[in-house]
Amino acid sequence: MRKFATAIAVTLLGASLALAAPQERGNGAGRGGRMMMSFSERFGAALNLTDTQKAKIDAIQKDTREKNATFFSEQRATMKAYWDAKQANDTAKLDALKPAMDKQRAQMKEIRAGEEALIAKELTSDQNALWEKMKADRAAQQGQRQQ
Repeated sequence: MRKFATAIAVTLLGASLALAAPQERGNGAGRGGRMMMSFSERFGAALNLTDTQKAKIDAIQKDTREKNATFFSEQRATMKAYWDAKQANDTAKLDALKPAMDKQRAQMKEIRAGEEALIAKELTSDQNALWEKMKADRAAQQGQRQQ
């Protein structure tokens, strides 16, 4: 009986330590952990990227992040303000934030399109064709979910 009680105490202590430890969010908070994955991590195996291609693409992404760091910071602040207003059911603030969010969404699309154009230059024609197919498949899946 004493061994059993000790085993339970050890198990509970271990469980409480595991829950109390800081939780790592990994590379992608949300969306299945893919949100913050690099292109190389996400598509490297499927596109059969070489180490040289991976290095060049990682450099393109790093450069994009560095050049647009201020914008990304502002966009995160706007999204947080929008989320807070949504949680508070503050429709006036939501309406006030909508133009800024629309502008930032358009700017984000431009940044992403520019980055994708640079990445496409590093891929072979076969890799580009496969990547375009993967993007089309993903868009189709998102369209089905929205219906």
